[in-house]
Amino acid sequence: MRSDSEGGVDEDDEVSPIEEVRLTVSNTDDPTQPIWTFRTWFLGLLSCSLLSFLNQILASRRQSTVLNQIGNMVITFPLGHFMAAALPTTKFTIPGFGSKSFSFNPGPFNMKEHVLIAMFANAGCQFGAGSPYVVSVVDAIKFFYRRNISFTTSWLLILTTQTLGFGWAGLMRKYVVEPAHMWWPDTLAQVSVFRLYENIKTTGNTIGNHKKINMYEEGKKLKEKNITIKVYKIAFHEKDEHRVSRTKFFFFALLLSLSWYAIPGFFFTKLSTISWVCWIFPKSVIAQQIGSGLSGFGVGALTLDWAAVSSFLFSPLVSPFFAIVNVFVGYALMVYAVIPIAYWGLNVYNANRFPIFSSHFFTVQGQRYNISAIVDNRSELNVAEYEKQGRIHLSVSSALTYGFGFATVASTLTHVFCFHGREIMERYRASSENNEDIHAKLMRRYKDIPSWWFHSLLVVTLVVSLALCIFLNDQVQMPWWGLLLAVALALGFTLPVSIITATTNQTTGLNIIAEYVFGLIYPGKPIANVCFKTYGYISMVQAVFFLDHLKVGHYMKIPPRSVFLVQFIGTMLAGTINIGVLWWLLNSIKNICREDLLPADSPWTCPTNPLFFDASVIWGVVGPKRIFGSEGNYSAMNWFFLGGALGPIIVWVLHKAFPKQSWIPLINLPVLLGAAAVMQPITPLNYNAWILVGTIFNFFIFRYRKKWWQRYNYVLSAALDSGVVLMTILLYSLRLEIKSPNWWGNDGEHCPLAACPTAKGVIVDGCPTN
Repeated sequence: MRSDSEGGVDEDDEVSPIEEVRLTVSNTDDPTQPIWTFRTWFLGLLSCSLLSFLNQILASRRQSTVLNQIGNMVITFPLGHFMAAALPTTKFTIPGFGSKSFSFNPGPFNMKEHVLIAMFANAGCQFGAGSPYVVSVVDAIKFFYRRNISFTTSWLLILTTQTLGFGWAGLMRKYVVEPAHMWWPDTLAQVSVFRLYENIKTTGNTIGNHKKINMYEEGKKLKEKNITIKVYKIAFHEKDEHRVSRTKFFFFALLLSLSWYAIPGFFFTKLSTISWVCWIFPKSVIAQQIGSGLSGFGVGALTLDWAAVSSFLFSPLVSPFFAIVNVFVGYALMVYAVIPIAYWGLNVYNANRFPIFSSHFFTVQGQRYNISAIVDNRSELNVAEYEKQGRIHLSVSSALTYGFGFATVASTLTHVFCFHGREIMERYRASSENNEDIHAKLMRRYKDIPSWWFHSLLVVTLVVSLALCIFLNDQVQMPWWGLLLAVALALGFTLPVSIITATTNQTTGLNIIAEYVFGLIYPGKPIANVCFKTYGYISMVQAVFFLDHLKVGHYMKIPPRSVFLVQFIGTMLAGTINIGVLWWLLNSIKNICREDLLPADSPWTCPTNPLFFDASVIWGVVGPKRIFGSEGNYSAMNWFFLGGALGPIIVWVLHKAFPKQSWIPLINLPVLLGAAAVMQPITPLNYNAWILVGTIFNFFIFRYRKKWWQRYNYVLSAALDSGVVLMTILLYSLRLEIKSPNWWGNDGEHCPLAACPTAKGVIVDGCPTN
């Protein structure tokens, strides 16, 4: 931090170095706002409970969806106002708390209460996932492997995997939360919505019952704490009578999004995937492979459905343009270069015997592999049946997806080491006073989270997890050393993955590498494999989400201890409700999650479970050695590990050799390779729409209409998401009574031949004979 001649602070140190943050986040704080009010607890716990209850039910249905915190933010805002107007303002003291007084209504409903309620809600929707990952583990154990797992074991599995990562995440705050350039792009959409409510005028000197800040008095308080600041005007504090207010813009966009989604979501679902090339060539396999947006290359495919644009890669409006470019390069390289050459040109691994894009497994004859047949009654490999069906074969896209997944994991480590290693070491050496912006300075006034909170949580969770592995091993089947290895894997990747997420809005997954590692070390144990994957992968994901919420609290000036308590309490409550609802469903709906035994019109199919089960068989029963090792067809995919590790080193060397070329350090290989590694279930249609919309808003509008972008971009993103969520709830209720209209517009994509093989002699039902 550099001082000026008057003993103040250099002007550049007073604002965030990230332009998007400067345009979005307020540089002020009002520490007098009450936070832990009755409203916060009531609406927060209620939101967490309802969302966890509803999302667990929705996750089990054929038309699954996730009710997220954005919709909850819209609903709880008027409820908070209502409680502020209706609750008594009487103050009273509580015995044992001295002279401290308490009131059910301490004053107007304020923004910090709203933020904490939203954090409770986000715990209820499992940070956007809807249902805990462990639910699929429990379903696989009970229904596919026919093994016993008790309610207590399932409950402990959920709670330990959901909270384990919190223990070490808190210790990494100084690396990925406090630094100004670790800006976590997705948080800005949430901040925009909260700031939006500041502009909702009510009466008197309040804004939306979120109190205005007296800039003069606030400046005096900061000066008394030896914090010299300059107040900068930002968009949220400026009035422009000639423009539509953000409030009106938000609600107009919300209404438009909500109304429109009824068409692609119910009345005319074909608008979600307009693959017009297939309509022109209804009998051509090649044309449909090229034109299908779901099972082909998506050339010319369009979508008029915001859910298709944002559902897998998050809203493109909140992703920085350099990350969009990296995603585009990785996606285009995969889809329009590598896969066509491998399939039509080189016929790699007999690729033309199978569909181009498919996550299923096949025999060498091109038929679907009967996965269930190779699992015996001990949940182990039926060698005789495996030899009868032969080796497992993958589609070319699936094989390459695994390869690029290997490269992504390796590149994450070397990228962070090369481009962020020095900074990490500097901060490790206690240079925490460096690189602070105004937000870090304002957060100094609040008590930090004691380190022993994190240490204690980590120790307790680890002890309970070890007890599961030792005393309930007949149910989880994972040895105690496997747990320690999973924890070490998650701990080692949390920091680099957090840095990638904090700077690009893209998160690298560990599910593939976790399955791979444990499948090699402990083959033939599918239940142990899925438990290892959950501890090694989900604990890291939870750690990253916890850090993300600490950043939201950082921007919104929420005391860190409050954020910690909300996350911990909300996660414990949500996990308990999730397992309770799951157990209720399992015992009240016959054959739930067994699509082969359910009636054809039953909605209780648990759509994500079959893929989870297939993966457990491949990595646990069959084992990676028989697929990617010397006994498998895809051993060459292991070279991707080396390529991924070397890639960032090459980029770093080029950056040092040509320091004036500012575009070189923007090459982010974890994001670039990661785009190619998630081609399933993400389709070319999703990528094309996401890249197009992201480029329009975060390049053209950001560059040429910056004031509009500054004023409306994140508000628009939140409004579009909220509209889809609210209409989804309505449509879900409607589907309980009636079905979508039966006509051509609801009759699928009309690209059935896109999933056909092109090799001669391969006969598949519904496909022409070659």
